[in-house]
Amino acid sequence: MPEQSWKLSVAPMIDVTDRHCRFFHRLLAPHARLYTEMITTGALTHGDIHRHLDFNEQEHPVALQLGGSEPEALSQAARLGAQWGYDEINLNCGCPSERVQKGAFGACLMAEPRLVADCVKAMQDVVSIPVTVKHRLGLDYNDDYGFVRDFVGTIYDTGCRIFVVHARNAVLKGLTPKDNRDIPPLRYADAAKLKQDFPEATIVLNGGLSGVQDCSQALETFDGVMLGRAPWHNPGILSELSAAFWPNEPVMQEAALIDQLVAYAASQIERDTPLRIVVRPLLGLFNGRPRSRLWRRMLSDSKLLNANNPNLIRQAWSEIGGYAPLDTFKT
Repeated sequence: MPEQSWKLSVAPMIDVTDRHCRFFHRLLAPHARLYTEMITTGALTHGDIHRHLDFNEQEHPVALQLGGSEPEALSQAARLGAQWGYDEINLNCGCPSERVQKGAFGACLMAEPRLVADCVKAMQDVVSIPVTVKHRLGLDYNDDYGFVRDFVGTIYDTGCRIFVVHARNAVLKGLTPKDNRDIPPLRYADAAKLKQDFPEATIVLNGGLSGVQDCSQALETFDGVMLGRAPWHNPGILSELSAAFWPNEPVMQEAALIDQLVAYAASQIERDTPLRIVVRPLLGLFNGRPRSRLWRRMLSDSKLLNANNPNLIRQAWSEIGGYAPLDTFKT
């Protein structure tokens, strides 16, 4: 059984945290909790289940995030996730996109806490792994703390004990999903009140976190931190956080990391996965390092990628003067 820790997590991100990204992040942070992209119940009912749920054993602990609002459909999807070997089922109550709203799930579910509780209970009834909720602090421009307190309290009464709190409101009309990650103000103080009001719950802070200092400071109040765009743009932050939070865990040296990535790419190419898909999460690895643009350019060059040669990764590393251990470059 993998370590049940929520100290450090990488957020579920659509079109980002696929299994190739998660494998890469696992190499950088051996104990971080990884999340799938949000997968809708409809995708599992009508789509290719293997494509949506297959993952690499090295990814543990890994959580399946579901999008949906029908208790029966969510229970079926949760059961599938448990059968596939996921370590957690997470319900998305934070995505503000119009497409998700049209499906009557995501952030708009915060307006229906009883329905969310019914959904959580339906999933708890069919799985033995943790069922968790990721949510915002409020909807639109209502910054009343009582709203999120009552929302969490209703879910808490089902026995749910793990809440991932994106410490902003979700503005459902007029802002894009990108705007919703930046424009609504961060309200860490209100998120902290949740920990005071629900001391037995595991409260994980999400939103605006990007470095060792702010994450370490957050852990003085919260049980865990979740980062999203930061590790996508600068994956090296996961190595830094891993070293800070688990100082006894050996840091993978850069040459070993490259060897693992090349071997992984070769295994995926054998399964007909294009190299361009595998290397996409790697583009920001050397951000801030001399010649990092050359790394990105080589791993984005369609002519080079079309050859599907996994050694392109090693070649690109060599071209930027690959020699330094991973923990020598900082954000």
